[in-house]
Parts: sequence; C-alpha cells; structure tokens
Amino acid sequence: MKDFVVIGLGNFGSSVARELAERKYTVLAIDKKEERVNEIAEFVTHAVVLDATDEKALRDVGIEGSDAAIISLGDDVAASIMATLIIKEIGIPEIVVKAVNQLHAKVLRKLGATRIVFPERDMAIRLVETLTHPSIFEHLSLSSSHSLIEIVAPPSFHDKSIREIGLRTRYGVNLIAIKRPKVSVSQKGTTVQEEVIVSPSPDEIISKGDILVVIGKTEDLERLKKVE
Repeated sequence: MKDFVVIGLGNFGSSVARELAERKYTVLAIDKKEERVNEIAEFVTHAVVLDATDEKALRDVGIEGSDAAIISLGDDVAASIMATLIIKEIGIPEIVVKAVNQLHAKVLRKLGATRIVFPERDMAIRLVETLTHPSIFEHLSLSSSHSLIEIVAPPSFHDKSIREIGLRTRYGVNLIAIKRPKVSVSQKGTTVQEEVIVSPSPDEIISKGDILVVIGKTEDLERLKKVE
C-alpha cells in the first residue's frame, strides 16, 4: 500500500487527499493554513499545519519513505518551486506538481518533478472534446503528444474483427480495452451492465454500441475520430 503526502489543501489538493483516503491509502495532508488542515483532518491519516518551504519541518513530520508527493500550492510559484526542490532532496520518488503555466512547468521538471498537472486546462480539454465530438466519452491527455480516449465504435467497424479493422496498422493507435453493454431481462425488469474486455484478442468482433478505449498520438486519434 502506497503512502502519499499532499502539500497544499486548496480545492485540488484537498480533493486529491480525500480521494486517496477513500481508497484506503495512507495520506499525510499538509497546509500552512490551520482552517484547511482542520477541514480535512477527519478524512485522512494525518493532517499537519506547517510551511512546506521549511525543510526541517517537513523532515520532522516524517515524510521520508513516502512513495509520492502531490504539491498544489495555488498561484504561489515560488513556494511550489521550493517545495519541489525540498521533496526531491528528501528522496520521494514520485513528485506530482500543479503548475500555473508552461514556464512554471519547465522549471519544475528541471527541479525533479516527475509529473506536471494543469487541472483547469485538462478539464477544459475534456469538456471541449465531449461537446464537439458526441462519440467521445472520455479524453485523457497523457503528454503533449499522446492521449487516451473512449470512443463509440463507428458503424464501419461493426461486425468486423480487430484484425480486419487494423487499428494499429491503419490508424496507428492501440486498443487497450472494449467496454460492451450487456442487457439482461428478468422478472424484475431489464438491466444493462457493462462488460470490460481488457487487451482483447485480434479476433474479437466489434459490435454496435461497443466503446473502444484507445491510446495513441494526438494526430492519429484525430483521424480515428473522423471515421464513420
């Protein structure tokens, strides 16, 4: 079981801390504002009031040995840079930092951040994708060049095998799973459940209503979205 440190308990940081705690992970939540710490204390393993730019205070609270740190210090660029540097020096292997712009992100990467997140931008991208492409159920940016999407199988894919469709050879994307609705009828009525086929066989037949979970370069995914 992983141990997490969440530094900065604004909207994003507190949401991450609560979600991790709900999944039964050990969470140490840190913020310099006492009211934020008090608000989350009952939900996480430990909650501490301290300044994340104080290396001695961070070491004293016992964050060594943690598996990952999530740093979300709002618009305080200097504090997030300092906290990232300290966490790197302490030796936590995975460091996720919320950035405010690309320059900030570039500095954070040079200091040792293993992942940069832009929550507002990423949410905006996902919203625009679902609004402009009704067949898109989910869009997740993995990097500046690669994404993962969930897309309804277009009619031209119906009743064909994955091999026949040639997702990898023709479109340059990888199919990692199929979400397939399963309808069952009983005395209690009709229910629809979702079957998930992970790493499907090349001989798997695509059916109407299937949702394809695919990963690939952004330009290749854009071509796939245009298939009818």
